[in-house]
Amino acid sequence: MSQNKENLARENGLPECIAGVRFQRVGKVYHFDASQYPDLCEGDYVVVTTSRGRQLGQVVTVEPLEANRSGGSLKRVQRQATGRDLAMRKHWESKEQEALATARALNDEVGLPIKLVGAEFSFDGKQLTFLYSAEERKETKPLRQRLSRAFRARVELRQIGPRDVAKILGGYGACGEGRCCATFLTEFSPISIRMAKAQGISLNPSEITGMCGRLRCCLLYEYEQYAEARKHLPRRGKRIGTSYGEGKVVSLLPLKETVLVDMGDRRVEVHCDDIMPLAEWRALQEQAAEASKEGKSDVSGHEEAPASVVEQPAATEQSASPSEDVKAESGPKGARGKSKRSTSRRGAKRKQAQPQPAKPDEGAESKSKSSRRRRRRRR
Repeated sequence: MSQNKENLARENGLPECIAGVRFQRVGKVYHFDASQYPDLCEGDYVVVTTSRGRQLGQVVTVEPLEANRSGGSLKRVQRQATGRDLAMRKHWESKEQEALATARALNDEVGLPIKLVGAEFSFDGKQLTFLYSAEERKETKPLRQRLSRAFRARVELRQIGPRDVAKILGGYGACGEGRCCATFLTEFSPISIRMAKAQGISLNPSEITGMCGRLRCCLLYEYEQYAEARKHLPRRGKRIGTSYGEGKVVSLLPLKETVLVDMGDRRVEVHCDDIMPLAEWRALQEQAAEASKEGKSDVSGHEEAPASVVEQPAATEQSASPSEDVKAESGPKGARGKSKRSTSRRGAKRKQAQPQPAKPDEGAESKSKSSRRRRRRRR
């Protein structure tokens, strides 16, 4: 299967093996076609042809055809470096500082407003490149002509940016460690002020700018984590509902997934899971208030009904209490007398209540008597 892929790659002109080469200790990695040297390993040195001429670099990656299929226009590795090549490179590197000092002296004579920061010899010494920085693009032809006469090599002047200058000079950053660009950064990524705002960093220029005068490269390291965490948090100044009540967001803590809420009399830290939209929170509060009112009315109704039932026996007990006191004071005899009097009173009441027969008329009775007497006399 691999043999078929190699044959197909040869027919299509694609590289069978790709080598990643670095020309500086902390520099960008460039890829070359290493199909003619399949035994290359990481750490080997090779000679390649670049836009600046022949260069000697170190292999940092070796990728087969399956790992990288797009690369038909890559330049080929000329050969593996020998011990003589490495010795020549070391010899010319030792003369770079001397060449830089000479170039600065010549520039002072010419009077160009540029700053020369570095010099690089090719491994065979045939090409010399000077790196400089300037606020604007300047015409360097007068200086280049004088440098060409001073050095028996092909001279090139190349302008670089502030970050590249800081990378060449090295040194320590504001954190106390070595500068990231001179330690491990091989490429520069775009940095914006938005990254500092997302992380809650003060926008004071002294706190967000590096030694190069540009925004610090470290602002990019945690930006993605902050941006992802802020998606689940409300914005600053928004009013929200929490378990503590209604409040206003005054600060965000994205890595802790919490917000600082101003409750009026105090400030509390609330987790994102305990945050509720204000409209929804108010609706729940209204529902809770209505439910509490209904519960109170039901409880009051249940409490009033037993009270009336209990009061009635109490009234009977109070009405019965005087007779009980009399009984307790009078004793057995008093009880009998009381019972007789009560029966006589009841009998009198019954007699009064019964209808009494009508009394006969006295005149009629006397007439009847006189009539009877007359009858007797006649007889």
